[in-house]
Amino acid sequence: MFDVGFSELMVIALVALIVIGPERLPRVARTLGALLGRAQRYVNDVKVDIQREVNLDELKDIQSSFQDTAKSIEESATQAEHELRAAGESLNSSVAAAAEGATAAPAAAPAALTAADTDAAAQATGAQMDLGLESAPATAPAPKQG
Repeated sequence: MFDVGFSELMVIALVALIVIGPERLPRVARTLGALLGRAQRYVNDVKVDIQREVNLDELKDIQSSFQDTAKSIEESATQAEHELRAAGESLNSSVAAAAEGATAAPAAAPAALTAADTDAAAQATGAQMDLGLESAPATAPAPKQG
């Protein structure tokens, strides 16, 4: 820190011996050593506190980035849920329309009703039940005529 060599330490010790005297020099040396030790501990404590604060700031940054990521994932999951519900409702309505169209055709032309038409209507109704997206209870498929 101060770049003090051995020869400079000897000069300082000699001057201290002359100025302070041989009786008080050991007591002054102990006092200086204790003060230097306290100063080193104080500097060490300050360094540790600063390092702790830096680490705490880094952890706060990491925590905020995790929270932002979690929020964006939650938003994308909610959006995907809405899209899936809309697609399911669209499928249910198209299957219901197909089933109504298949059952309305035999009423208009009862002589033209075949077993294939009845099977198609039953399969359409069954497909709507398999999606499980309706809130109403599922009904059994129409029995085969034939």
